[in-house]
Amino acid sequence: MTTPLNDDQNMLASDDVIYGQDVPLISRLVTVVFPGDTNHHGTLFGGAGFALMDRIAFISATRHGRVPFVTASCERIDYTAPVKLGQIVELTAKVIRVGRTSLSVEVELVAENMIGGERVLCTRGLFHMVAKTELTKDKSWSLPPLPQAAVAEILDDQPTLLRMSDVVFADQANSYGTMFGGVAMAAMSKSAFIAATRYCRLPTVLASSRKMDFKYPVRVGSILELVSKVIKSGRSSVVVSTELWSEDMMSGERLMTAKGEFTMVAVDENGHPVPVLAEDGAREA
Repeated sequence: MTTPLNDDQNMLASDDVIYGQDVPLISRLVTVVFPGDTNHHGTLFGGAGFALMDRIAFISATRHGRVPFVTASCERIDYTAPVKLGQIVELTAKVIRVGRTSLSVEVELVAENMIGGERVLCTRGLFHMVAKTELTKDKSWSLPPLPQAAVAEILDDQPTLLRMSDVVFADQANSYGTMFGGVAMAAMSKSAFIAATRYCRLPTVLASSRKMDFKYPVRVGSILELVSKVIKSGRSSVVVSTELWSEDMMSGERLMTAKGEFTMVAVDENGHPVPVLAEDGAREA
């Protein structure tokens, strides 16, 4: 039997279409280090880490300026700790400086142990992004200024939600230029896995997906945001509600493209179900 934790049907908005007001100041990219991402030492390739940092810097810059950006340079990127196979990687990015046609994004890369939850800051860096648009020819045109800190605090005050952003590339699309449904389902299940693992602090596996509804296509070049939350807890399983939002880079229009529920089961090293945490923080008998 499961215990409902939250009966919200839509974790972000009452409508399926919103325009930018729910985009947080801090953009996050969360993933898991798989064997294909590692070198012969069993740690994340340094170049793969750079690529993830540049990707989230691009997302952060685009959300701020709503114009195309390219990376002009990066600096002060020093690895102080490796990212190991099987760890969660969380990258956060925020715009810290804005000029007329360029801005600077600060990016941090943190490694997190799935079971213990220990987090280590592995590296940080500064990415300088330049707007590539005809608008820059107009000397009176300028990128929007930084938002007020008070607004940022309100938008990022959602600690119970897992939010992870990415970009849809051409190799993830079908012949119509929209994201494959299977790729979307894989992204949603990964988000559910991370949310469940953080809740249980135990290895979890996907047991079932009771329902998944697709409402809109996701175009190549869109920003993809997955929002997950544990909504029910049982003896050895949790139910995670996951929303998949697509965001137009230029207009900021956001569509709730898909929504699904995933049942994740906590298991031991032999793959047998084990109790998850009770509400008081103790293991259920």
